[in-house]
Amino acid sequence: MGDIDAGDPRETPQSAWGSLLGFADRYADLGYRSLAEQLRAGGPPPPSVQGTPIIVDSDIGGDPDDAIAVTCAARNLPEVALILTADEHRGRRARFARHLLDLIERPDLPVVSGADLGNTRYHAVDGLIPDTVAEQPTDIVAAVRAVCAGTEGPVRWVGLGPLSNLAHVLRSAPELNARLVVTQMGGAIHYRRPDRAEHNFRLDPDAARYVVATARELLLVLSDTTFTDEIAIDSGTDIYRALAADAAPAWAAVLRAHLDQWFARFYPASLQHDPLTLTAALQLPFIDFTRRRISLGPDARMTVAGDDSEGHPTWITTGADYPAFRAWLSKQIHY
Repeated sequence: MGDIDAGDPRETPQSAWGSLLGFADRYADLGYRSLAEQLRAGGPPPPSVQGTPIIVDSDIGGDPDDAIAVTCAARNLPEVALILTADEHRGRRARFARHLLDLIERPDLPVVSGADLGNTRYHAVDGLIPDTVAEQPTDIVAAVRAVCAGTEGPVRWVGLGPLSNLAHVLRSAPELNARLVVTQMGGAIHYRRPDRAEHNFRLDPDAARYVVATARELLLVLSDTTFTDEIAIDSGTDIYRALAADAAPAWAAVLRAHLDQWFARFYPASLQHDPLTLTAALQLPFIDFTRRRISLGPDARMTVAGDDSEGHPTWITTGADYPAFRAWLSKQIHY
């Protein structure tokens, strides 16, 4: 073990992986062959992208976890450069995002209205968008190009809705593929409804298949990891009570009203899939992941490929530290 110096401050996760693989290969005959095979199959961990620009692609205005994720990003991450809206509904998602960002005092953060898939369900912002909020721009490719032009390094794409916008960008501007490091909420290996794909993949199966087959750097935060009551917000949780307090700022009051509509119309709680996905893009230590070859069927249902020649090598989540994540989320919402 003398080749591995865990205390070396210059060591990166990639160099540590290389050292471990070299050790396991060197001593394969002493019982480390399976470790070498696992390390080689998993590949090196992704490089650090902390501090690089962030694009958030969200179907905000439906399940409030999107609005909460956007709020966390806008209030606490100066590197957030662009908000896109997915699964649009006559521009209402973009207008709601614009209103919320203005209340958070982020008028500098642009919003661009994205793909409209024709869905009319799962909207819970009635009466929460002032008539004075204008329609937002619609040229997604130009907006993403502008963010990429402003930096020489990678740009993080945080996908919180269907993959329509990302597929459109990769098709229209393939040169950006090498720049985008994608963290996407979506997909499931053991979905709770085996007869269909996970929600975000199901809304636009063609886009999901294209992105999984094309995106150069992709981490999927699976529903297998996020669909748990351990990250639920309901009317009895501390986060909800903080948003509903008499002294709450205007943005918090809007989130509380948004949650109330969701509870009344759809479900008695909101699972925080999207804030958890945001933490993966921030490379915070809440999520475990591995690399597997995955395949998507015609309807975007996901399977793990059994043959090395099949499927697409993709980072996928395997678990999470939910109590630590909840503590982080409470701090982000605190005012």
